[in-house]
Formats: sequence, C-alpha cells, structure tokens
Amino acid sequence: MLTGWRLTVSECFLIPQRYVLGLMGFLAIVNAYAMRVTLSIAITEMTNSTHSSNNTYEDYCNVGVSNSSDTNVVTNPDLLYDWDEKTQGIILSSFYWGYLITHLPGGIIASKFGGKYTLGLGILSTGIFTVITPWVIHITKGDWKWVVALRVVEGLGEGTTYPALNTMLAQWVPLGERSKIGSLVYAGGQIGTIVCNLISGQLIKATQEWASVFYLFGGLGILWFLFFQVLCYSAPEDHPFISDKEKIFLEKELGSISSDRLPIPWKALATSVPLWALIAAQIGHDWGFYTMVSDLPKYMKEVLRFNVADNGIWNSVPYAAMWVVSMAGGWICDWLILKGYMTVTGARRFFTCFAAVGPAIFIMAASYAGCNTTLAVWMFTVAMGFMGTFYCGMKVNALDLSPNFAGIIMAITNGIGAGAGIITPYLTGALTEEHTITEWRIVFWISFVIFITSSIVYMFYGSGEEQWWNDSSNFDGKTKTINLESIRHSEDTKEKNENR
Repeated sequence: MLTGWRLTVSECFLIPQRYVLGLMGFLAIVNAYAMRVTLSIAITEMTNSTHSSNNTYEDYCNVGVSNSSDTNVVTNPDLLYDWDEKTQGIILSSFYWGYLITHLPGGIIASKFGGKYTLGLGILSTGIFTVITPWVIHITKGDWKWVVALRVVEGLGEGTTYPALNTMLAQWVPLGERSKIGSLVYAGGQIGTIVCNLISGQLIKATQEWASVFYLFGGLGILWFLFFQVLCYSAPEDHPFISDKEKIFLEKELGSISSDRLPIPWKALATSVPLWALIAAQIGHDWGFYTMVSDLPKYMKEVLRFNVADNGIWNSVPYAAMWVVSMAGGWICDWLILKGYMTVTGARRFFTCFAAVGPAIFIMAASYAGCNTTLAVWMFTVAMGFMGTFYCGMKVNALDLSPNFAGIIMAITNGIGAGAGIITPYLTGALTEEHTITEWRIVFWISFVIFITSSIVYMFYGSGEEQWWNDSSNFDGKTKTINLESIRHSEDTKEKNENR
C-alpha cells in the first residue's frame, strides 16, 4: 500500500507506469537508431565524390545541377577522406561486429539482474562514444581502422538494448496490450531513423561540416539515460511509486511470469522449432532492414544523385510510412486476437509474412524504376510501409513463446539477425564499386530471395503459443529432466480455458 511521498509521486502521473516504460523504451530505440544511423548520412559527406561524367544513361542517372550530388556540401579538405566503397562498407558494418557480441551476454545479465541498468548503461556508453567520434577521426587524420574500432565499441554498448528491453517488457506488459506497446517501442527504430536523416542532412548543410550530428545525437542519448534512471524500473515489484491498482492488475495478468531468477533451459531453446522459425524471420527482416538503413542514403546519393539535404528528407519518407503502418498494425493485430478473428499464432504468421513479401516486391520495383526519382522513392516508401507489420508479428513473438526468457530469446534472435548488419554493408560496397543501377539491382535481388525464403519458413513453423519450457515446474531442479505430467496438466488447463 502506497503512503507518503510515494503516493504523492504516483498521483502526479497521468498514465500507468507500464505506459511510461513503453514511452521510455520507445525513446531508447529512437536514440539507439539515431546514433547508429548518424554515420550512414554523414559518410556521404565525409568522402570525396567519385562520379564520372562520361557514363551511359542506362546505368547512371544524369540530373540537373540543382539536384547533383557530385559536389560535397563539406568542402574543407581536412574533413574529407579517401575511403573507397569497400572501406566504407567495412566502416558501416563494423558497428554490428560489437552489436552481435553483447546480445547474448546482455540477455543473460538482464534475466539475472533486471533490464534497467543493462539497458541504461548500454545506451549511455553508446552516447559517449558517439560524442567523441569526430575527435577520434580528427586526431587519427581519418585512419579508417580507428573509426572501425570506435564503431565496434559503440556496437558493444548498443547490443544489450533489445534483450534488456524485452526482459523489461515481459515483466510489465499483459497479453492484451502486447502488440500495441511492443509496436510502439520497436517503432522507435523508424522514428530514430527519420529524425536522424531529417536533421542530419539539414545540419550538415547549415554547418558545412559533419561533426555536429555526432555531438547532437550522442548528447541526446546521454540525456535519455538520466531520465530513464529516475522513471523506470526492471519489474513492477521494484517500482517505488507504481499505483496499487496497477500493481494488482499486473500481478493478475502476468501470473505465468516468475519473479525468481530461473535457470536458462539451453537444450530446450536449442531444439525449439518455433524459436528456429523466429530466427529465420529475424534474419529475413534484418537483412532487408539493414540494407535500407545502411545503404539507402548511398543509393540516393550515388544513383538517384540527391544532395545531402534532399537525401536526408527523401530517405526519411519510407521510414515514416513504416512507422505509421507499425502503429496501426499493432492495434489491428491486438483487435483481431481479442475478438477471436485470429489466433495468436495466425496473427504472428500473417503479419510477419505480409511484412516480408511486400518489401521483397517493392524494393525490387524501385530498382527497376531506374532514374525516375519520384517513382523510386515511392516504391521504397511502399516497401518499408509493408515492413512495418513485422513489429506486431515476429518482433513481439519472443514474449509469446516465453515471457520468462523473453530477453534470452531476443538476444539469440536479434544477435543472429545482427549478422546481416555485418554482411550487408560490406557486400553492398563490394557489389557497387561503380555505383551503377545494375550493380544495385543485384543487391536488391539478394534481399528479395532472403525475404521470401525466411517468410516461408516462419509461415510453416512459427508459433504464438507459450512453450512448455517457459514453466520452471516442467524441469526437475537437480537432474534437469522434463516433468511430462506438468506439461500435460498445463496443456489441459489451456484447452479448457479456450473452450469456455
């Protein structure tokens, strides 16, 4: 029962604490993506232009001077570096080397000690290293190896974000709000990308140097950390000023979630077919998404020939569409499930496949739009709009499969998916050394195949049902044997509840 200052503070909040966590989680992802994507825009103005004026129309877009990207906004030679396409690909992919490494440790730490500090310190460290990025580049005179090392360290900090956040959401979000709050939080990726692209292009144009964007977004990440530490807590029972009404509600709705630190059922995880299907879906999503996040700014500059300000604006449009669809998709998905029009499994499969097939088709269509810049941008926009339903599909699926081990599942799936972030920038750089439409079309065909293949796997094997290994009573504490009778009883109870 709340009394004294805790009751006074609790009454100051207009919304429940789980929604406060949802908003701060959303801002965490906004900051994480803004700091991650900053370099994708900045790098277009950190390198010398290499366009040739004697190229055929079929492979190169010839545009007017007003839209030309051949001349950098940044003209100070001390701020320009001779990084070829392969080097740029290595620099852009290096973030994901560190990002992949800390996923599983981050999930384990969050599961054992709570997600608050795991998430907060990860964002804080990324913010600090983002702020010092320009200084490191200047002091090393643009030595790309030092840039790679710094990006790896930034990735190490940010790799804990999704596992820690998923662990917290599993402790706070009831099933009936899972798609809505999950879509809100994870849609922060689109908002972060939009904000970063819009502001970065204009800021670089206004200041005629690229360092300012790192100072801005790194500073915002540090500021977020300060608010997060005051407002958010790992679980309802840890929160000092959650209302009694909300606490009772969450205890009732989240009864299957253990407050104890459970041993992780590694063997069950490794042999879980729905988990492997989720991994396949994550790989498909991440391959296409990271291709867009890391390389769409380069495509718009090198092929469509937008200058940095226009690049920032038009590169934001597809993510705006993705955000709108992701938010609407979350509400629609929850409504379909609560009304009984779809099972949880059916909804997760439908929205995941919808979010893979649409982008596969329209990203390819964009490459065949050639030099029609308006048509190409709209094709990318439609593609990314389709991708928005991933968040109410496979992105919240870890919470369905096992609320108790949601952080570990997110660490596994997102960590493996992050491998796409390592491969796609380097592969794109290696395949597009001449900056031709034909070369980029190969990149998009590869994405098409991976999208379709991963969606087929998830359609057949994905599940929205809670898995038996979520319940610790299904294991003998000493021998780690499976308690089959407990599983049968749990399944019988679930079947009776569904028939009521």
